[in-house]
Amino acid sequence: MDEFLEVDFWEMIMRTTFAFIALLILARFMGKKQISQLTFFHYVTGITIGSIAADIAGETRTPFLDGIIAMVWWTVLTILMSYIAFKSKKARIILDDQPTIIVYEGKIVEQSLKKMRLHLNDLSMMLREQSIFSIKDVHYAILETNGQLSVLKKAGQETATKKDMNVSAPVPKYIPTEVIAEGRVTKKNLTELNLTEEWLYEQLKKQGVGKVENVFFAEVQTDGSLHIDLKSEGTN
Repeated sequence: MDEFLEVDFWEMIMRTTFAFIALLILARFMGKKQISQLTFFHYVTGITIGSIAADIAGETRTPFLDGIIAMVWWTVLTILMSYIAFKSKKARIILDDQPTIIVYEGKIVEQSLKKMRLHLNDLSMMLREQSIFSIKDVHYAILETNGQLSVLKKAGQETATKKDMNVSAPVPKYIPTEVIAEGRVTKKNLTELNLTEEWLYEQLKKQGVGKVENVFFAEVQTDGSLHIDLKSEGTN
């Protein structure tokens, strides 16, 4: 019990102070990319260096000099790999991957969603974060290497268009809502919209779609119409 309560106050203060200073200096050497362009590689690097610093500060059993050497060498490796990536496109792709097209000419690229392990809900959330409530309004969407989604809206979907032309815009009847995802009806959303499955099947029939299983994504629009994105050929 006495060993448990024993604290070497000044040793912990000194170790924490020097670890903090070392981490600050090394972070400056690594550059601003650690914050502004946090790719997976840089994310893992930042966590690892922070973990080493925490180990130096809080673990008296870890030799202080050994911890500093580990931090410095990890920083050197990070800078070296960043330099190689700067000089070599192939190395840059290996370290940071490359942007992935998620929506191409208004159609969701299913293979890209699977490759990035993204669900339709994830895509909808990322669009809403950019004040885009309907996938129908998207011409291109690209998932960047830092995890951010870049979006090019379809022509005429810019928010200021109607206002600039002094055209009155009708009050939206619905919030754009997913009603079919990967061939399955989202019954909960239909109920919240006060719509029935019969209505949904009728809308599919009007657009020449015979089976729900053939639809990858369907969304009720603000005016009550249905936007449909069919499955790609060969997709199960």
